[in-house]
Amino acid sequence: MARPRHFIFLVPGFFGFANLGDLKYFAHVSGVLRAALERQGIAAEVINVKTWPTSSVRRRAHRLLEQMVEVAGDGSEPIHLVGHSSGGLDCRLLVSAGASLATELPAEAMVQRVRSVTAVATPHYGTPLASFFMTVPGARLLRLLSMSMIYSLRYGRLPISALVQMAGVLIKIDRQMSADDPMDQLYDQLLSDFSAERQREIREFFREVNQDQSLIQQLVPPAMATFNAVTRDVPGVRYGCVVARARSPGVASTVSAGLSAYAQASHALYAGLWAATSRMPIDRLPLPNAQQVQALTASFGEMPEASHSDGFVPTLSQLWGQVIHVAHADHHDLIGHFDDSSHDPPHYDWITCGSGFKRRQFEVLWGHVAEFIAAGHADECADPAVRYA
Repeated sequence: MARPRHFIFLVPGFFGFANLGDLKYFAHVSGVLRAALERQGIAAEVINVKTWPTSSVRRRAHRLLEQMVEVAGDGSEPIHLVGHSSGGLDCRLLVSAGASLATELPAEAMVQRVRSVTAVATPHYGTPLASFFMTVPGARLLRLLSMSMIYSLRYGRLPISALVQMAGVLIKIDRQMSADDPMDQLYDQLLSDFSAERQREIREFFREVNQDQSLIQQLVPPAMATFNAVTRDVPGVRYGCVVARARSPGVASTVSAGLSAYAQASHALYAGLWAATSRMPIDRLPLPNAQQVQALTASFGEMPEASHSDGFVPTLSQLWGQVIHVAHADHHDLIGHFDDSSHDPPHYDWITCGSGFKRRQFEVLWGHVAEFIAAGHADECADPAVRYA
């Protein structure tokens, strides 16, 4: 008898995109996850979701639903949702409140086919970076950071002069910025290196960003408390999380980053982001359950503190449901943005945290996600095996 096909929807996070020409947010994930699912005996169609970059979680969840209907149709095949960063919130909201998102779409029928939700480094309890990005200089820096990520996907590395200036901007961002600060100039400098067609695509992407930035306000810790109060887990759907913690900036992380000037400038940028993320109020964080405590302490040797993060999201804010995998990595390492230029296609590190996350750890992570997806509704889920990096 033929194996049933499973639909796996990969949902980008904050400022995420499905594709910009040949640039893909989940470029490194799709093939690795599909192969890992095949080893688990699952024939999977992996779909990269095109969503709104910074629109509200509700609007992004509606966009996810539209693409589920378009791709998965009227069939009965199982559906699994995998969201990176804020993409995990889109998945949770759709499953919890799908029927109320849009009456013109068969939301209830689609949601009933969802078997699992996997949240990868998702800010379930918010992140202090959202408050930071709501300021005028923070919003301009966020645009520049997004541009630098797009640039790194295309060219591998930022110009070191631009990287050094970005790190300098982040260090002094809390101060009054001067009229001639370099953020807009750096943005234009990076954009000018792309072809005319790609520049049009990028400008259209940022036009979408400028039209709706509701998501930033929703990711602050107080707003996420409200989100969690009204977004209930649905019985019959398995919820899992991938949790990451990067090295706290210091002498050890600086040495691990390497001796090159580029790596050190990139690490300085990471240190600034980590410092802003470390301001998480402890009373906004969850009380971990026994399985979560076991998974975190087995991997880290201790329970993470409120200030610990992956550079973008506090580690404890990433807890929701079963801990599938615990990674020593930064926020974008998890989707393949680590340094491995010899691989085809090559991997490039967007920011350098010095945690040592490489190809082997990446494949183990997504192998564990595949195992979680494949586990179905078996009774052993009540006492799951703990997986660690």
